Amino acid sequence: MYIATYIIDIAALFYLIGLMYSSTALNNDRKKPFIIGIIFTVIIILSEAVTVYTNNGSLSLRIINILCNILGFALTPMIPIVITLIFDRNFFRNHEFLLVPTLINIVATVLSPIFGFIFYVDAGNSHIRGDYFFIFITVYIINLLILIISTLKTAKTYNYPLRRNLIALSLFTILGTSIQLVYPLAYSSWHCVTLSLFLYFLLMSEFDSCFDSLTGLYNREAFDKAIKQLTETKAFSVIILDIDDFKSVNDTYGHDYGDTAIKTVAAIIQKSFNKHYTCYRFGGDEFSVIGNETDKEKIEYQLRTMTNNIAEMRKKGNPLPTISYGYSIFQGGEKLDFQKILKEADDLMYHFKRIHKANAVQENTTIP
Repeated sequence: MYIATYIIDIAALFYLIGLMYSSTALNNDRKKPFIIGIIFTVIIILSEAVTVYTNNGSLSLRIINILCNILGFALTPMIPIVITLIFDRNFFRNHEFLLVPTLINIVATVLSPIFGFIFYVDAGNSHIRGDYFFIFITVYIINLLILIISTLKTAKTYNYPLRRNLIALSLFTILGTSIQLVYPLAYSSWHCVTLSLFLYFLLMSEFDSCFDSLTGLYNREAFDKAIKQLTETKAFSVIILDIDDFKSVNDTYGHDYGDTAIKTVAAIIQKSFNKHYTCYRFGGDEFSVIGNETDKEKIEYQLRTMTNNIAEMRKKGNPLPTISYGYSIFQGGEKLDFQKILKEADDLMYHFKRIHKANAVQENTTIP
C-alpha cells in the first residue's frame, strides 16, 4: 500500500516538473529552486520507502537502512529553505546565520549512526528515534517559520494579497507533516508536501502572471482583479497617470530609449508612493495607482513627490517626459460605481495634460 502511494507521489512530482518547464506564467528565476525542492522531495520519498521496506528486515540491509535515514533526516528540513528561495533568491545572502540550524541538523544526522543523536538503527535493523530527535523537529519548525516570514516579506514588498492564501497553505503543510511526527507509522508527510508543492506552484504562477514584464509593476489584469475586490464599505482612491507626448520621445530617441523611459518612469512611480498605494501599468505609457488613502492633501503630497523625483532625474541629464495625472476619491458608504470614479480621475488627468501641452507650447514660442 505504502509503495503504491510513494509511486503516485513521485509520478506527480515529475509531472509538476513538466508543468513548470511548459509554464509561461511562472518566473524563470523561480524554476531552479522549485526543481531542487522537487528533487529533494523525490529523494526523501525514496529514502522513506526504503526504510519502510528494510526496517526489521534482513541484517544485510542495515547499512542501506542507515544511509536512507541519513538522507531523509538531513534533507527534510531543507525543503522549506529551498521553497524560501522560490520567493526571494537573495534572502539568505542577507541572513546567512539562519542556515546554522540546518547545518547543525545535518551534522547531528550524519553522526547519528554512531552516537544516536537523531535516530539509531539497532542490531535487529529496527529504527529508533534518538535522544536528541528534538533537534530535527526544532530545525524543521524554524525553517517553516523562515518560509512564512520570507513569503510575507515578499507580499509586503509588492503589496500583494498573499497573506490569506499563504497562511492557509502554511497551516496545511505544518499540520500535514506534523501527523507523522506524532504518529511515526502514519507516513503522511510526503503526500502532504507533494500536494503543497503543487499548491505553491499555482500560487506563484498567479502571483507572477500579475506583473508587467517591462516595468515590474502590476499589469492590467492585476488591476482588473483588484477593482473587483473593492467594496462599497471601504474608502479608496484611484490615480490615473499618463506620460506626456510620449510619441515624440520615441520619434526623437528611438523605441529602445522609449522602453527605457517607461521603465524609469515606472520605477519613479513605484518609489514615490508609499505602502498605502499599489501601482499598475495599464499598458503603453499609461499607469494607475489604487490606494487606501483618501486624504486629498496626502495624495497630492505623494504626487508632488513623484513629479519632484522626475524633475531631479531630468536635471541629471535624463531626457524624461513629464507626467499628467488625475485622481478620484471614494469615501465609502454609498453605491460604488467604479467606472464613474475612473472617469473622474481620467478627466482630471486630461485637464492637466492640456495645461502641460499649453505650457510646453508657450515655452517654445518664448525662446529667443
